[in-house]
Amino acid sequence: MKRIQLFEFEDYAWFPVWLRTCMTNLIMVLHKMLGVSEVLAYLIYRVLQEKNLSKIVDLGSGSSGAMPDTMVALRELDSFGHVELLMTDLYPNKEIARRFNENTADNISYLETPVDATEMDKVPNGLKTLVNSFHHMPPNQARKILESAEENQQPILIYEMAENKIPLLIWVVLLPISLVILMLMTLFMTPFVKPLTWRQLVFTYLIPIIPICYAWDGQASLPRMYAANDIDELLNGLGKNNYYWEHGPAKRSNGKKLGTYIVGYPKD
Repeated sequence: MKRIQLFEFEDYAWFPVWLRTCMTNLIMVLHKMLGVSEVLAYLIYRVLQEKNLSKIVDLGSGSSGAMPDTMVALRELDSFGHVELLMTDLYPNKEIARRFNENTADNISYLETPVDATEMDKVPNGLKTLVNSFHHMPPNQARKILESAEENQQPILIYEMAENKIPLLIWVVLLPISLVILMLMTLFMTPFVKPLTWRQLVFTYLIPIIPICYAWDGQASLPRMYAANDIDELLNGLGKNNYYWEHGPAKRSNGKKLGTYIVGYPKD
C-alpha cells in the first residue's frame, strides 16, 4: 500500500477534548472555504435517490464536522426536508450532542452512546457516512468496516477531502514549509470559527498549541489517506454478496475535483 500509518494527536485518548474540538472547529471552517458540503450533498443525494432512503447515520462525527452544513445543501437540491441526520461517534462529544439534541426542528440529532463503525449490525439503519475519518483507520479496521457494510447489506458513503498523490520523499522534503503554512493559516481562519471561545483565541494567538497540533495532524493525514490502488486492495474480494461498490474522485458541480469517495450499497 502507498498509505503509511503515521500518528495524529487527535487519535489519542489522552488528547484533551476541548483541544480536539478547537481543531475540529478549524476543519469546519476549511470545509466551508473549500465547498465540501456541496460535494457531499451531491454524493449523498445520489445514494438516497437510488435506495429510497430517508435517514443518514454519520459515523465518527466528533464535533459534528461537515454533515450539518451538508444537510442544508442537500435540502436545496431537492425536496429532502424529511431526511434525518443522526450523528454518532465511538467517543461521543457529550457537550456537542446536547447542543444538537436541544433543537429537534432541523431533523439533526446526536447519539450520546458509543457506536463502533466496524459493527454495522449494531448501527442504526440508514445511509452510513464517514467523512474525513476513514484515513484514521488502519488497513485491518478499514477492511472490517467495508466487510461489515456488505455482510449486513448496509449502504455506505466514505468521503475524504484530500488525496494521497504526493510521493513520500517529496512530502518529507516539503514538510517544514507545509507545517509553517498551515500554522499561519490557523491565524487567519480562527476569527471565522463559530462559536469562538476564549480557549480558541488564547491557545491560537498567545500559546500556539492549536496551530502546532492542527498543522501536524493536517500534514500527517495526507500519507495516511488511502490512494486509489489502496482502495482497490481493500475492496478485493468484496462485491460478491449482491452488493455494489465503486470509488473515484469526488467533484464539485463545476466538474472540479475535491477529494475522493467510496460508495457501497445492496443491489436490490
